[in-house]
Amino acid sequence: MKQSIPFSTAKLDALLEQSGVDVLLASSKHNVQYLLGGYRYFFFEHSAAIGLGHYLPVMGYLKGREELGFYVGGGDEGWGVEVFPIWPERVATVSWTARESARVATEYIKSAGLVAPRIALEFEHWPVAAWEVLRAELPAATFIDATEILEELRAVKTEAELNLLRKAASGIVDSMLATFQWVRPAVTEAEIVQQLRVEQTLRGLDYEFSLIATGPTFGRGPSHRKITNGEILSLDTGGRYHGYLADMARMAVLGQPTALMNELLDEILNIQSAARTPIKPGSFGSEIYEAALQTLKSSSRRNDIGFVAHGMGLIAHEAPRLTATGPIPYADKHARRPLEAGMVISIETSVKHLEVGFVKLEDTVVVTDSGWEAFGDWGRGWNIQGR
Repeated sequence: MKQSIPFSTAKLDALLEQSGVDVLLASSKHNVQYLLGGYRYFFFEHSAAIGLGHYLPVMGYLKGREELGFYVGGGDEGWGVEVFPIWPERVATVSWTARESARVATEYIKSAGLVAPRIALEFEHWPVAAWEVLRAELPAATFIDATEILEELRAVKTEAELNLLRKAASGIVDSMLATFQWVRPAVTEAEIVQQLRVEQTLRGLDYEFSLIATGPTFGRGPSHRKITNGEILSLDTGGRYHGYLADMARMAVLGQPTALMNELLDEILNIQSAARTPIKPGSFGSEIYEAALQTLKSSSRRNDIGFVAHGMGLIAHEAPRLTATGPIPYADKHARRPLEAGMVISIETSVKHLEVGFVKLEDTVVVTDSGWEAFGDWGRGWNIQGR
């Protein structure tokens, strides 16, 4: 049984109209998944390369003509859509190269009578080989970047999406806490990360990455450094549940935390708490930063503390984008726009201390009708190994 269209066609049509777009071609795995209501082809879950080609799924949408939507999949992707029926009536699972995916997509576009369409592409996810085909087959077409159009479409999560993010966040935190209990003196950072990978997998998550620091160090790549009694362990990790990403950070210590350790984590907790205070529908995104930075100003360690808040969902640092001065470069497009219920925000605060090491918390907070809710909101104090 075919699924119903899983997104608001009215919202997408309005976004396309604002940009003067006739056709949207989504090609990133996350946006194809979104437009197809959760579908991802399992065969190419981890790598897009095969033979001499490249797997390029293409979800096509024609403004105001949803009945002409189409999907171009891989040469054996009939296995995927057989078990997960998708909504487009026009489906071609024939492509073993990016070039062939583009050729089939142009056939669908031309069959709709569009000779000189204005096409929105994901420029960062459209290979040169596919671009050459589009230019040759549709010489009168013009092209714009679809990235921000699709980000706006995804910015407000549905209840089903929020449930997936809730499970992802819970699984990530439980995986970290289980790993903290597993840790013993003399295990390496690389071994800790491998255990964390196992814990995430046992909870139904797809492991994504880990940033780790042990003892009085600030390097966050998993190394062969061995942790010892009395040292701290910082874990910042991401994992996916049905494609939705949770990115959380928690702290542990081998032994009892010192007064200095408690002081550092308390400062972080205060900033994290302040950042949540203004979150509600109608507040500006910039108010999150204003509240956090106001608390940060009172800290004697303000020059050593870092704060970032950003959107989360199918990718990290998606809409809402709240700052133009964070570690990932983009414009703060949503800083002076009202927050909406269903937006998801990752809030993270860290401090570097030469004696203690790298101390950090990262939390996932969703805007609700009445304020906010934090997912996986436990384990935020010092987790003591063995307890």
